[in-house]
Amino acid sequence: MERRSFLKMSAALGCAATVTGCNSSSDDANVIPPQPPVKDEVVNWSSCLVNCGSNCPIKVFTKDGIVTRVETDHEVEDNYGLHQVRACARGRSLRQRNYAVDRLKTPMKRVGERGKAEFVPISWDEATSIIAEKLSAVYAQENGAKSVFRSYGSGAYYGFASNACFNRLFNLNGGCLNAYGNYSWAQQMEAAKHTFGTGSTMGSSTITIEDSDFFLGVAYNPSEIRQSGSGEGYDYLQALQKNNGLEVVMIDPRYTDSMLGKESSWLPIRPGTDAAFAEAVAYQMINHANFAGQSLPFVLENSVGFTKQSIEDQIAIFAASGDATKQEYAKVMNSDENYQDYILGQGIYSDAKTPEWAEKICGISADKIRYIAGKLMTAKAPYIVIGAGVNRQANGEQSMRALYMLSVLTGKLGTRGASNGELPYMSSMSRAGIPTGSNPVKESISFFTWSEAILNGETMTARSHGIRGTDGLDTPLGANIKFILSASDSSLLNQHAEINNTAEIFRTAEDLFIVSCDCWMTPGAKFADIILPDTSWLESNDLVNDSYASGSLGYLTAMSSSVETMWDCKSMYEAAAMIADKMGVGAGFRAGKNEDEWLEELYQSTKANSNNIDVTPAFPATYKEAQEIGFFRKNMNDNHVALQSFVKEGKALSTPSGKIEIYSAELAWRAANWDQESSAQNPTGVKGDTITAIPQYTVTWHGYEDEDAKAEYPIQLAGYHTKGRTHSSYHNVPWLREAVEDAVWVNPMDGAKHGLSSGDKIEMYNEYGSVEVTVRITPRVAPGVFALGQGAWYKPGNKQGSTGHIVDEGGAINSLTRYQPSPVAKGNPQHTIRVAIKKI
Repeated sequence: MERRSFLKMSAALGCAATVTGCNSSSDDANVIPPQPPVKDEVVNWSSCLVNCGSNCPIKVFTKDGIVTRVETDHEVEDNYGLHQVRACARGRSLRQRNYAVDRLKTPMKRVGERGKAEFVPISWDEATSIIAEKLSAVYAQENGAKSVFRSYGSGAYYGFASNACFNRLFNLNGGCLNAYGNYSWAQQMEAAKHTFGTGSTMGSSTITIEDSDFFLGVAYNPSEIRQSGSGEGYDYLQALQKNNGLEVVMIDPRYTDSMLGKESSWLPIRPGTDAAFAEAVAYQMINHANFAGQSLPFVLENSVGFTKQSIEDQIAIFAASGDATKQEYAKVMNSDENYQDYILGQGIYSDAKTPEWAEKICGISADKIRYIAGKLMTAKAPYIVIGAGVNRQANGEQSMRALYMLSVLTGKLGTRGASNGELPYMSSMSRAGIPTGSNPVKESISFFTWSEAILNGETMTARSHGIRGTDGLDTPLGANIKFILSASDSSLLNQHAEINNTAEIFRTAEDLFIVSCDCWMTPGAKFADIILPDTSWLESNDLVNDSYASGSLGYLTAMSSSVETMWDCKSMYEAAAMIADKMGVGAGFRAGKNEDEWLEELYQSTKANSNNIDVTPAFPATYKEAQEIGFFRKNMNDNHVALQSFVKEGKALSTPSGKIEIYSAELAWRAANWDQESSAQNPTGVKGDTITAIPQYTVTWHGYEDEDAKAEYPIQLAGYHTKGRTHSSYHNVPWLREAVEDAVWVNPMDGAKHGLSSGDKIEMYNEYGSVEVTVRITPRVAPGVFALGQGAWYKPGNKQGSTGHIVDEGGAINSLTRYQPSPVAKGNPQHTIRVAIKKI
């Protein structure tokens, strides 16, 4: 029986029982079947498209073009493999979000100072004419295309009417500046690339945990980050149920919802000290009785860098290769910098990385470190997974690489049930998207350095800022960013580091023009010159897949709508097309098709994709028919085992050596050539801004061991993903603000130390800003660490804070973060925060 049929029958029987109880004879009872809340409703399928990784389907009920209620998927029996995709509280609140009081209603033009939200309504014709004029003027300048930038924008994962429409517009007019990396995974992507030749999401599939005999999760929290009823969190719970009794050790500053009794032990760790913990575990593993016979042969055969000899052998191979790049690597590689000597305190290294050494830094006892090392060495299939929070620290590349080493030292990689520390591999159903065309601009900046490129883009180089696509290390980018199009994007201000710094750049950059296309008046939209009101998901027709972290189930939603587009909103496709018309490329943009024809073409391409064979139900002939059905699913049968093809089949990795690189040849070269803390040519002077060929624990600015900052800002603040938002999305839904409290978590010991109680208001501050937040006393956070959910909307008040900044009454954690690109990825270190507090 289907779940929905069971619920209907149960409701009817319950109603009958109630009526029977009110009458003298059940034979006389008139059973009234349950009625829907609103009669004559129309049903459509839509989707929640935020950047959580799942794109859950949403069943939308409307009457007379108004949403009356939403439900989640319960169309099939809930059998794992082709199970129901139940949306979390965020997706279920879409009606409230659709009708939020801050919905943008019409195009607007700024008339006051940036950030003051002083706008006047204008027509779409005027708005797109202004944008086209400004954009054309930028293109007319020398290197003009490199001055055009579409910011990150991950707030709406459409298939057709996405922010990629603006890339299509730009590419028809000369292109735009590219960006690499992302706010979620930038440093771990670099760490995995230089270790395994992967992109950091090629760990063993979550389902393979059922064959593991020891689980180590570091900052791994799928139950809060991936809440979908068909996401990574759901797969994780299913795997634990199948492997009842599996020992699960979780390491995190917070006691998260991924624990709550599902773990065997929780080991609180100080933020940013993961590499010290990993190195002490490695020390114990190398000294374990099983290492020489079990692990060392695997390490020597499959990796480079554990021993001095392995590096010398690789230097010889590179030198004789005839490959100019590899020969450059050979010139800078140093075999004295091998991992074994570093961990054991031999050769050029004097300090062994013992558990006692690490305990003083990370806060995890030496005995616990020894215990974990022993379990990793004796387990037949240890599953190690590292959450993305580790990589968003200062020099997070080092922490990620240090933790990856543990999987290598086990000697068990390639075995089902074991994993290499990367996030679990997950496939998705395929869907076609609007083609963007070719971008003539070859240069790319890090996604994180765009705010700096507004002021200094002309002089940024590969050596100083990791610019890609230029000729040589010292060829400058040659252009400042002068035109930003921000669509479905909160990185324009709220999700970018050091909000006060970004706001000041916006206020003072006279030749900068900003366009914001969104559904709501976000903190970043208040700094725009032109605002374009986007249509909402519930008002849209589109074709979307299950995104990037939906677990083992693939699915696709043919979105349809019976909701009338509100006010004067237009989709991103319509907005980009109107600008294209004004710039004389409208015909090229539309390619002779209207929206319905585009969607039909994309549907046919999606339907024909071999990855989508055996979908349930079968795809019908046309997109319109697919919209009538609404939702399609497929068991993707993900059974990926990390590095199996390399270990078992001999397939070379995509590293320079083709092996696991404990010693990275590319990083040795960057260490010799890129600007760093103490580099000979252009020293940055930034504590911990260092690159090393082997992973090394590094003392960084505002880290646990930063004595310079500790005296003034004694508290480490940990940011985390709260269940009430996806990043900053859904912050404006009152239901979710009530359901998930926005408060800073404080351990009872710290509460007593600082005289704090739950409900108290405090100012948290540092040199970058001040926020006003409510206190919640809880044992679910490590002593000495405060924890604040990220994504709250920046809301400057009228009070000046303790360091001279206006107090952010919204509690946005990025009022306290520092803009300091990481050494290798040039990524975001937004979890490295120190603060002082003052009771209000």
